[in-house]
Amino acid sequence: MPLVTKRLRDPDINPCLLESDASTRCMDENNYDRERCSSYFLRYKNCRKFWNSVMIHRRQNGVKPPMPTAAERDEILGAMGKMPY
Repeated sequence: MPLVTKRLRDPDINPCLLESDASTRCMDENNYDRERCSSYFLRYKNCRKFWNSVMIHRRQNGVKPPMPTAAERDEILGAMGKMPY
């Protein structure tokens, strides 16, 4: 597997892996009819926006690494009580 693909499949690097997989699966199941999968695309887009804003705030505050690990993300989402996207 190419390095780029491995990085995209790594849950510590890609916080929206579940949303990405769900949208791909929807496209496969619906013969690539984008209109049927628009809710999955929107969820993925909102996920990326949310974690990008978290990454920007962490970078501004000098927190390393800028993107929280998978375990840290689970704690953040658990503290929020619900999915923000």
